[in-house]
Formats: sequence, structure tokens, C-alpha cells
Amino acid sequence: MGCPLSIIIPVLDEADSITQTLESITIDDAEVLVVDGGSTDDTVAVASQMATVIPSARGRAAQMNAGAAKADGDILLFLHADTHLPHDADRLISDALSRGAGWGRFDVRLSGERFAFRIIERFMNWRSCLTSVATGDQAMFVDSALFEQVGGFPDMPLMEDIALSKQLRRYSKMACIDVPVVTSSRRWQQHGIIRTVLLMWWLRLLYFAGVSPQRLSAMYS
Repeated sequence: MGCPLSIIIPVLDEADSITQTLESITIDDAEVLVVDGGSTDDTVAVASQMATVIPSARGRAAQMNAGAAKADGDILLFLHADTHLPHDADRLISDALSRGAGWGRFDVRLSGERFAFRIIERFMNWRSCLTSVATGDQAMFVDSALFEQVGGFPDMPLMEDIALSKQLRRYSKMACIDVPVVTSSRRWQQHGIIRTVLLMWWLRLLYFAGVSPQRLSAMYS
């Protein structure tokens, strides 16, 4: 299977990072859609110079669904605004899907140099392949027909990536690409590595225990 590939990037006040993210996309024939959830900084002006910008209701799930609704590609790639793709991402995705998977994700590498980040990213990648659950940091990609079949991202303020993974794995195996995307470690650096890891584990445990995404979002905020 080959591209055309649509890359969908949800943003909110990402003027400081969106340029580098867009510059990391070196795929000539990719459609790049930046979906803005109401930024109050220069995100829209900056992104408009390099991609198509789509306005949307705020919320990562809503924004990614809005981008998917406008996308023309046979494959949809959902990319965070602080995550950079490897230069041959289109070939890697095409190769992965040609082996029978309908969706997948990349390994992730955190941008920080501390040894703790190497442990965190290794655990994230191992857990993802073991459970067939991808997170947004891992640049999820999916056949557009399959994405439409499962109804897109559930309308929820948090854990939308996990919820979509659970839907997709009912229909197809997940492809794990071991070439990493590089995502910013700013969240861990700003709030502390241990505190951030424990918070994410706790939120995920509560989600699987049935706590509503709305309540989890309030806790996360």
C-alpha cells in the first residue's frame, strides 16, 4: 500500500513549536492539516505559511476528527505539535500497512538527554506493543476507511488515543514501527519526571477502573 498520506496536527497556542514540527515533515506529496482549537498566540499565522489550517472546536479528539473529515489521504497520521517525524515516515508506514495491519504507531523517543527518559520511552514502547494500545505521542496512523468504520476518535477530553486503540484492535492488528518519532520532554521537565510518570499511571489506572474521562481531564489539568 502506498500513500497519499494526510498528516493531521491538532494545535492550541503552539507558536513556539509548530514551525520545527512542520519542518520535520519531509514527505513531498503529503497533505498537512493543522487543526487549531482557538489559539490566542501566533500559531495560526505561523502554521499558515507551511500548511493548511482548519479551525475547530477545542479538544484534541474534536480537532483530530475535524482534520480527518477534511483529509483526502488514504492514510491518516495524527501528529502532536511537539513531535517530529523521521525523514522516511511515509515509506515506513507504507511498509507496515503492506504486511496486513490497518493501523499502527511509531516508537517514541523523548527529546531530553537524561537517562530517566531512556527508561520511560523504552517502557512506553514495550507496553504499547504488548497491549496494542498507542498513545498520541507515538504518531498514530490508520487507514482512512478503517478510521471511518470505527467512528473516529471518541468525543472525550482525555484518553481518546487509548479509546481509539481499543476500537481499532477489534478489526486489525497494530503495526509497531521501531524507528522513533522524537517528542518533546517538556511535560516531564516542567512538572518533574517522577511526578509526571506517577500522574499518568494513576490516570490510566482510574480510566480502566471506569472513572469518566471528564473527571480525569479535570485531575490532569
